[in-house]
Amino acid sequence: MIQSFVLSLFLYFPEDKSEYGPAAITFLIFMIGALLTMRFIIKVSKREALKAKELEEKLMSQHSQGNSEH
Repeated sequence: MIQSFVLSLFLYFPEDKSEYGPAAITFLIFMIGALLTMRFIIKVSKREALKAKELEEKLMSQHSQGNSEH
C-alpha cells in the first residue's frame, strides 16, 4: 500500500494535456542552456589545452637550449 502511494507521487499523467506545454517549454529551455554550457566548456578547455601545449613547447626549447650551453 505504501509502495503504491510512493510510486503515485512520481507517476503523474494529467488528464488535461495542456499541462504538458509549460513542462516541455521549461525542459527545452534548460536543455538548450545545458548544451550551450557544454559547448562553452569544451571551447574553453581546448583553448587552455592549446595554451598548455605552447607553454610546454616553450619550456622544452628553453630546457634544450640550456643544456646545449653547458
